[in-house]
Amino acid sequence: MTIAAWDPLDWSLTTGVIPYLVLVAGCAALLGLALSRGRGWWTRRFPCAVVTAAALSVLLKYVVDDWWQPLPDGLPRPTLFWISVGILGVCLALFRMPPLPWRGRALAALGAALVVLMASSEINREFDQYPTARVLLAPWIGKTDALTTGRVRAVEVPPGKVLSEVWHAPAGLPAKGTVSTAPVPGTKSGFKARDAYVYLPPAYQADPRPLLPVLVLMAGQPGSPADWVNSGQLPEQLDAFAAAHQGLAPVVVVADQIGSQWANTLCMDSRIAKAQTYLAVDVPDWIHAHLQTATGRTATAIGGLSLGGTCALQLAVNAPQVYGSFLDISGQQEPTLGSHAKTVDEAFGGDEAAFDAVDPLHVMARQRFPDTAATFVVGDGDGEYGPQQRVAYQAALAAGMQARFQTVPGAHDWNTFRAGLGDNLTWLARTTGLIR
Repeated sequence: MTIAAWDPLDWSLTTGVIPYLVLVAGCAALLGLALSRGRGWWTRRFPCAVVTAAALSVLLKYVVDDWWQPLPDGLPRPTLFWISVGILGVCLALFRMPPLPWRGRALAALGAALVVLMASSEINREFDQYPTARVLLAPWIGKTDALTTGRVRAVEVPPGKVLSEVWHAPAGLPAKGTVSTAPVPGTKSGFKARDAYVYLPPAYQADPRPLLPVLVLMAGQPGSPADWVNSGQLPEQLDAFAAAHQGLAPVVVVADQIGSQWANTLCMDSRIAKAQTYLAVDVPDWIHAHLQTATGRTATAIGGLSLGGTCALQLAVNAPQVYGSFLDISGQQEPTLGSHAKTVDEAFGGDEAAFDAVDPLHVMARQRFPDTAATFVVGDGDGEYGPQQRVAYQAALAAGMQARFQTVPGAHDWNTFRAGLGDNLTWLARTTGLIR
C-alpha cells in the first residue's frame, strides 16, 4: 500500500467504503426522521413535511429549468431526485422540532445534516467532480507556483523532424511541471475573465528550452479553469506524459471562456460578450507575449469539456488560422442557452443569419477544413450528448477534417472528461509536432 493510501485526503469519495457508509447513515437518518409513535406526527406534521418538500422540489425545478435556466439542458433527473431527498430530510427535521426538547432538536438537526450529506455524496458520485477530499478542499489547501517568465535559448528543430527527435533532457531536469495562475486580460475583446491556469512541463525549465506546442483548454458550465486542474487531474496527467517523454509535454493554458461560474457566453461574439475574440485573439496574444513556445496553427490546439468542448469546435472552425487541431469532449452540436429560439433572440436579437454565420454546423456545411485535425470524445453512457457528438463528428468529416470519434466508459461526468484528455495526449502531441 502506498503512503498516499494512508492519507485520509486521498481516500475515494466516489468508490469504495466511504460513499456506501454515507449512504447507509443517510438512509438511516431519513428513516429515523420519518418515523414516530405520536399520532399527531402522522396526522399533521408528517403529511405537511412531505407536501412542503414536494412543493419546494417542484418549485426548484421550475425556478432552475424554466426561469433561471443556468444549465442549457436543465437539471439531470438523478440530481433533481437527490436534491429532493435532501429537501425532504430538512423538512422532516423542521416539522419534528417544535415539540422536542433541545436535545431532540439537536438530534433532528444531525439527522437532516446526514441526509443532506448523503444527497450531496450521491450527486458527487454521479459526476465524480470530487473524487477525493483533497480535490474537494483544493481551493483552500492547493498551492500554485510562480509563473516562469523570460526567454532563454531555444532548441532548433530541423525541417522534417519533430521535437522529441532532437531533444535530450539535461541532467537535473525537474520531475514535475509547474502550475500557475495568471490574469489574461480581454485587451481586444473587453471580456472580463477569471484568472487562467498555466501548466508548464518539466522541459520548459531547461536552458536551452524546447519550443513546446500549446493546448488552450476550457472547462464546462457551471465551472471554472480550476476544474481541470483539480477534478480533471491535469497536472498529474501531464506529468505522467512528460515522465515518459524526457520531460516533454504540451504547455497548457486553461482559459476562462464564461467569466463566472454560471454564465454562458456561447463562446461567440454577440450581445452577451465578445468571447470568440477573447479566445481567438486575446488568449493567443497573451501566450505569445508571456510564454516561450512554438507558434503557428499546427502547434496550437484547443480543447474542452461539455460547453468547453462545444467552444473548442467553434473556435476551430471560426478561427482556423489560430487553432490547427481541437479536442471536443462531450460537447453539443450547437451553442445553446436552452433552446435555439432563446439563443438566437438573446445573443443576436433574433437574427438567424448572424447565428448561422458562426454556428459550427453551418460553418462546416459551407467551408472545408482539410488541414484541421479533430477528436470527438463522449461517454458510452451519455444519452444526451452522445448523439449530438455524432452529428458534429459527421459534419466534421463532411467538411474534410482529419476527424476521429471515441467513446470511453462513463456518462457526462469527470470519469469521461479525465479519460478524454488523458487518452488523447499522445494524439495531441503527434498532431502538434511534439512526437512522431
